Amino acid sequence: MFFMSKEYRVLIRGKRASSFFSILLSKGISIYQKEEVLDGIILVLDREGYLLVTSIPSSCSIVVLNRYGIAKIKYLLSKYYGLILGGLFFFFVLFFLSHLIFHIEVIHPSKKIQKLVIEDLKELGISRFRFKVNYLKRGEIVDKILAKEKDNIEWLSIEESGTKYIVKVIERKRNAKEVTYPYQSIVAKKDAMILDIEAEEGEVVKKKYDYVEKGDVIISGLIYNKEDIVSKRAARGKVYGEVWYQVHLEIPKKYYEENVTGKKTSLLEIQFLNHTYHLFSHYSTYKKESVTLLQSKILPISLYYSTYMETEVINKNYNVSNVNQYALSLAEEKLNKKLDDDEEILSKKILKKYEKDSKIIVEVFFKVKEDITDTLNIENYDISNQREEE
Repeated sequence: MFFMSKEYRVLIRGKRASSFFSILLSKGISIYQKEEVLDGIILVLDREGYLLVTSIPSSCSIVVLNRYGIAKIKYLLSKYYGLILGGLFFFFVLFFLSHLIFHIEVIHPSKKIQKLVIEDLKELGISRFRFKVNYLKRGEIVDKILAKEKDNIEWLSIEESGTKYIVKVIERKRNAKEVTYPYQSIVAKKDAMILDIEAEEGEVVKKKYDYVEKGDVIISGLIYNKEDIVSKRAARGKVYGEVWYQVHLEIPKKYYEENVTGKKTSLLEIQFLNHTYHLFSHYSTYKKESVTLLQSKILPISLYYSTYMETEVINKNYNVSNVNQYALSLAEEKLNKKLDDDEEILSKKILKKYEKDSKIIVEVFFKVKEDITDTLNIENYDISNQREEE
């Protein structure tokens, strides 16, 4: 191990290296180590000795093999000045940005509640691209929001996750108002075959697998005694029926589609000398959105906040022979957008398909279990008048 005074390891190369070494001895230079090699002499010198060696005229060449201590540090700083400065700048920016909020996620199904909480947080100093607040401050903000929104919010918490705040909300449940129903009958909303009748009130006048047309009474609010109507009620219930649909598709023979899957990753990116650096392995296909946070006018370095969204790419050539599976899937997806959660597709089949110009025309037939419940108001139905007329 060398002492701090031993700063340079040099090679004196040349035919007269031995003579040059004798000159150095006569000058009284401090030599800490000497090693004779095939093409010269290797010496370990301090800074004063190195400066003297390089100042003496000679036919020998002086090659610096290594530096130690302060000389090493000065050399590395001068050689890698730009890179070191860029690295220090990079870590400073990362430290600075790690204390910023880049995303706020409010976990609640209601868009109204999400918007309400985001606005309250902003008023109290929490929003995107602002500095994070400490744990105690977050607790104070939670208390203020709960006090302000006491009629809307039961419980709220703010959790820190990297550069994101996750806000969990429980909405305050209000006492449901009692619902009053008018005198009515349950009728068919459209032509269908009845699959299920869920009657709560009223007289069921149809049965499962009956075919009904639009407007036919299924659960009556008029109560009969033999052939006489004796009272009116608010018929309540739900009726499901088999309904038929035909979906028309026009599919390009050459089809390309790129859809976002919902998976995404947000991160900081550094661009230095036209190269982008980040700790993330890209999705195989993706869309990217970037916001410039910082751009240096002196150094070739920029800082971005980027969001990578995974995509699914469909790139196919279709004809009447291979289009079936895709057509059925596409038609089902198209029809499902019109159906509620309690409705479902029972069966599907292709009725016809043919080529027309650059497209394939496909007709798909569906049988669907659908809510066919509708109501008919019978408030104005006068039972007494009907009896008199009879």
